[in-house]
Amino acid sequence: MAVEAGGRATCLLELAELVGGRVESACGIDPGKLMISGAAPLAEAGPGQITLVDRPERAEAALQSGAAAAVAPEGLSSERLPLLVVADPHTAFAKIICYFRPPRQSVRRGIHPTAVIAPSARLAEDVEIGPYVTIGEEVEIGPGTTIHAGVRIMDGVKIGPEVTIFPNAVLYENTVVGPRCIIHAGAVIGAYGFGYVCQQGRYRLAAQLGNVVLGPEVEIGACTTIDRGTYGSTVIGEGTKIDNLVMIAHNCRIGRHNMICAQVGIAGSSTTGDHVIMAGQVGVKDHVQIGDGAVLGAMSGVIADVPPGARMVGIPATPEWEQRLKQVAWTKLPEMRQEFKRLQATVARLSEQLELLHQRLNQKPTDSDRAVA
Repeated sequence: MAVEAGGRATCLLELAELVGGRVESACGIDPGKLMISGAAPLAEAGPGQITLVDRPERAEAALQSGAAAAVAPEGLSSERLPLLVVADPHTAFAKIICYFRPPRQSVRRGIHPTAVIAPSARLAEDVEIGPYVTIGEEVEIGPGTTIHAGVRIMDGVKIGPEVTIFPNAVLYENTVVGPRCIIHAGAVIGAYGFGYVCQQGRYRLAAQLGNVVLGPEVEIGACTTIDRGTYGSTVIGEGTKIDNLVMIAHNCRIGRHNMICAQVGIAGSSTTGDHVIMAGQVGVKDHVQIGDGAVLGAMSGVIADVPPGARMVGIPATPEWEQRLKQVAWTKLPEMRQEFKRLQATVARLSEQLELLHQRLNQKPTDSDRAVA
């Protein structure tokens, strides 16, 4: 779909000035006269639009799209398509998108009249509270924080400055949210952990006396859940980014600047170091320790500690190089099966011949054999 600026067109040279790039036009088109009416990603680009070509192999697709020009990195050239060359094409293209489609400017309106705020709650200056928000007793909210419609904040929660909480998120009691965190819609922070004790054949809820602590600049994806600690805190380290539909269980301690992708599940009391990456649908067993800089590939099943810097894949997760060897072996299984069957047949023939030879060597000589002798 085209991204337009109210029907106005801008020449390619003006866009180059906007993003601090240069125009390369080996196709004879005058960039000062080439008018750009909008911007769109490669799969959606059409005539009159500028698109993004971040890798050489995508240049042909840009030509097929009919786009008028493309944002491109240094070193990429084209004889048929004008290029706006920049050092960082994604940052430049994002700026062009915002030029044609300016972000919506939100107007801070303060506290909505439908919000329900406990008398003991303490709100700093410039806090925005949306419709139908509920805020419990002894809650503290820092300056510049925005809480969107329908959010539920229970007693004793502490929220730092410049935090954004999107609609219908729930923060259980005593949750701590560091400065500049982002919590997306439907997230649940501080729910009871999945811990039970069996007494007389019945499961009883174990202690749920802890809380959740989010460090500065943590981002929590939509519908993600982070359970409280049993006695202490479940901790998410500074700068960690958590995708949608992630489950982090009680007593986990996640390090700084982790990247945790969609549908990851981390069982109770597991820990990670700093700069750990977990791809989609990774599952981590309880009480596992994952070292600094480890990378867990998609759908890995982690059942043992992972050393720092390791790259793990598979179920159960093993080092990437080991999984590659296994995959090579799997591809050769049909050939190996045929070879095994041939070896079986050869062994059977040799066994028959050995048996006949054995019988002959052990056969007693007859009278005719003696006469001949």
